[in-house]
Order: sequence, then structure tokens, then C-alpha cells
Amino acid sequence: MKTILALKTCLLLGALALAACTGIPDKVTPVSGFKLKPYLGEWYEIARLDHSFERGLSHISAHYSVRDDGGIRVINQGFNTKEGKWQQAEGKAYFIGAADQAHLKVSFFGPFYGSYIVFELDKENYQYAFISGPDTDYLWLLSRTPEVSDALKQRFISEAEKRGFDTSGLIFPDQSAASKPEGKPELLSE
Repeated sequence: MKTILALKTCLLLGALALAACTGIPDKVTPVSGFKLKPYLGEWYEIARLDHSFERGLSHISAHYSVRDDGGIRVINQGFNTKEGKWQQAEGKAYFIGAADQAHLKVSFFGPFYGSYIVFELDKENYQYAFISGPDTDYLWLLSRTPEVSDALKQRFISEAEKRGFDTSGLIFPDQSAASKPEGKPELLSE
């Protein structure tokens, strides 16, 4: 009996831990009326909060395409300035609920998923997106172009602060064409 109770407790705790990874921060609401097709393609990282998996990278971009299983193929890449070479990671994403709600789960490591929440989007042209993870430690501004206006950056900061993000640590990675390294990661050289 104790073994069954211990097993149920472990399963419950595991389920809660996984749910926390795909949760939504308190003041963040996924965009409704989201359309996947215009969201696919290349996006440039304009701003982010610091994370070890992106530290030291410049010219960061994400490419989204449809997988054979109906999910989304995610390829993130950036140039490692210390090592002098491109780095990339391939992941997969799936909608958590309805496909018109911009709340997805994304994984770069096997069965482990984290939230990917579009909380603001240029719905007319899909030219910029404000992204959150499962909590306020994860925040990105993505754009279809490597550079955006100061007005959009300020709007991003303001909207993020309203939702409880600490924007004092925002990083604006180098995206300038003049400093862009040559070449591409092998995976994107299709």
C-alpha cells in the first residue's frame, strides 16, 4: 500500500512539475486569433532576458516550419563570438490548446517542454512578436527584420513591465549587417 501511495505521489509531483514548465505567467495572456502560416519563417531576436543557452551569441535568429507530424520545427541559431563559429539547436513545438491561441510547448531536449507564449503580435503583417516562457524569467522580442524602431523597443519594454517582467537586464544582441559573420550552420544549409 505504501508503495502505491509513493508511486501516486511521484506521478502527481511529476505532472505538476511538467505543468509548471508549460504554464503562463500571471499577467500574460496568449494572443487569440493566432494564425500559424503567417508566423512561419525567419525571425530575428531583438531583445531577451539573459540565459546560459544564449549567452555570448550575436546575430540570433529562429526559423519555424511545419513538421511532418503537424507540429512546428524550430531552428534557433546564433554566432558564438568567443568560439568564432555558428551554433544552433533544433527543437519542436506543439499547441497546448486551440491552434488559434498562441500558447505552445517547445522542446529542445527530448520529453522536456517549456512554454512559448506570444503575448503581443503585429496581427496584420506578423512583423514583430513579444514572447514569454513559463514565468517572468523568459522574455523575447522577435522581428522579421534584424533592426526595429526605438518606439517598438520602448513599447516592448513597457508592455513587459506591465506584465511583471524585470526589464533592467534586457540584452539587445548585435544584429548589424556590418558585423554579421559569414557562413551558416550546417543544418540550415539545405
